[in-house]
Amino acid sequence: MRIAVTGQNGQVARALDEIAGRHGHEVVLLGRPALDLADPSTIAPALRDARVGAVINAAAYTAVDKAESEPDLAEAVNGAGAGAVAVAAADLGLPVLQVSTDYVFDGTKPSPYVEEDAVGPLGAYGRSKLAGERAVAAANPRHAILRTAWVYAPYGANFVRTMLRIAGSKSEVNVVADQRGCPTSALDIATTLLGVAARLAEAPDDASLTGVFHMAARGEAVWADVAEAVFAASRAKGGPSATVHRITTAEFPTQAARPANSRLDCAKLERVYGLALPDWHGPLERTVSRLLNDAKSPG
Repeated sequence: MRIAVTGQNGQVARALDEIAGRHGHEVVLLGRPALDLADPSTIAPALRDARVGAVINAAAYTAVDKAESEPDLAEAVNGAGAGAVAVAAADLGLPVLQVSTDYVFDGTKPSPYVEEDAVGPLGAYGRSKLAGERAVAAANPRHAILRTAWVYAPYGANFVRTMLRIAGSKSEVNVVADQRGCPTSALDIATTLLGVAARLAEAPDDASLTGVFHMAARGEAVWADVAEAVFAASRAKGGPSATVHRITTAEFPTQAARPANSRLDCAKLERVYGLALPDWHGPLERTVSRLLNDAKSPG
């Protein structure tokens, strides 16, 4: 199947482009200036010209802290922009997949969040993504909204790459140990999105396939756990490592508040689609290995 993916340089878009062929699909990446979520007039023509069977909206404003000073731009891209993608897809008779976030929750629940739990984003980024969820659901009945979490990849800006970079110049690093979530590989997200897109396209009248789903790796961790796993994997391959000092969120202030608990219960996705992401440890180790190999490669 030929699938339109909004965004060209994001982690999920790049992962989709990398693996689609292995699953028998073709991805058409649509990004600025041809398609700009902040400029809704570009969206419908770009999707029409792509001639696809489904749309995955992977483009987003993802600067969580910066969104606090640019809430209007975050809302334009993640809220109104996502809604415009869903409208354009509906006009073409296409299903739309919206990639959303664990940050729609306030983090006060003591156990993993299910799709029916009350939302309550703590910052502008989470509010903008929640607005996008609602706009997509209102605009296109053939939608799947997939919330994911703590995304990393062999490319793009992410925690895993940051930790390796820091370890290249420092022997110690302070990492927050009181925010708990589900570290998730963009490559696993991409595989899951392709499976969901294929099912939505094949069964246009199956309402059970629509709605909100949680899509994150199995297992859980705090950020300090992830950092230690990165360094262990790197050390085993002869790469840089550092000692992790566990600190509290209060000791590492940021512009945007983060939920203390953003673990996602993904049972619904497995029940409805038969899809489940693997435990986070293996994909993270493979990502670290790939990054180290890429660093050694000439050019």
